[in-house]
Amino acid sequence: MKITPELIEHLCALSKLAVDPAEIESLQSDLEKMVSFVEQLHQVDTTGVSPLLHMSNHTQALRDDVVAGMVTSETALFNAPEEINSFFTVPKVITNPAN
Repeated sequence: MKITPELIEHLCALSKLAVDPAEIESLQSDLEKMVSFVEQLHQVDTTGVSPLLHMSNHTQALRDDVVAGMVTSETALFNAPEEINSFFTVPKVITNPAN
């Protein structure tokens, strides 16, 4: 895959990143190295190799999901300065710039 300055500018526009034009050459070099590495990985023969699911010898790397240490709504809201219908009431922090 050919990495061009136009491609980098397009990717930056899609991801809403502001990139200094002086950095484009450095980004181009970095991306070319990454793509080259991935292309090398595609050339590796993995016939007969099972997919790696976990990076350990443990067969069950995840623990069972156990519910513990629950508190009641009354206990959780005990020190709340204000609550409405068993919910915490907090000051509005998000504003709409259109208003």
